[in-house]
Amino acid sequence: MTPAHDLGGNRDASSLTDSVHGMSAVAVQGGSFGELLRSWRQRRRVSQLDLGIEADVSARHISFLETGRSRPSREMVMKLAEELDVPLRHRNALLVAAGFAPVYPEREVRAPEMSVVRQALEKILAGHEPYPAVVVDAAWNLVAANAAAAMFMEGVPDELLAEPVNVLRLSLHPKAMGGRLLNLAEVRAHLLYRLRRQAEVSGDGRLAELHDELAAYTYPGVDLNVAHVPGPGDILVPLRIAAGDRVLSMFTTIATFGTPVDVTLSELAIETFWPNDEETAAAFATS
Repeated sequence: MTPAHDLGGNRDASSLTDSVHGMSAVAVQGGSFGELLRSWRQRRRVSQLDLGIEADVSARHISFLETGRSRPSREMVMKLAEELDVPLRHRNALLVAAGFAPVYPEREVRAPEMSVVRQALEKILAGHEPYPAVVVDAAWNLVAANAAAAMFMEGVPDELLAEPVNVLRLSLHPKAMGGRLLNLAEVRAHLLYRLRRQAEVSGDGRLAELHDELAAYTYPGVDLNVAHVPGPGDILVPLRIAAGDRVLSMFTTIATFGTPVDVTLSELAIETFWPNDEETAAAFATS
């Protein structure tokens, strides 16, 4: 992970990549508007009839759009994309495929127009200290981190810290956090499930490939099938990290920007780590 405020910039392992690439090849690599629309509708598991009702058109019209017999208006493209909850990046692709100019800009985080965003991120990161906080993009690559997040890099090989640094790879790699998590089986199952759902919903082949990579990691002597039975005091699954002779217990929250109209901004997420017990809070307060 980068220094504080640096704003630069189980399923079978093969089956997820195959299924996501198979379902999303058109959406990710391009195609006609009809092909793209059908791909997103099927991914959302919405029938032509249901989509037509939500968009206030007939199922027949949806069928004609998908087969190319009808050409959508710009307003119809935007309406269908909204109803299908298509990510902004792919809404631009739908517009271009339909013969219209893209609507949503994509700016670098360091662009002058993003100064307000950078200021907000810097305040959030700094304000969360002494606890760790990171900013990631859609592929879980690190965009920024506060000083406290340096704990996640301790003892990590240089090859895992080469740009782009992937937060989920750091979390589960056996030579990184994966080798220090005392409840690895639980955390691994949760992260892989979340990543699998993101890959399926977004159609992003990068996430499917990352899932397969993480799922293939091996941990000698660790039983990954051990399931923790929640106790009466449990309210969530914490990260239990070995830190020298101490055990740090933390949970996380994830925040995104509301109502974004910029592609980059829509794909940023802020993950903050919080102490799960008084001992962990004290350890960070004195570090």
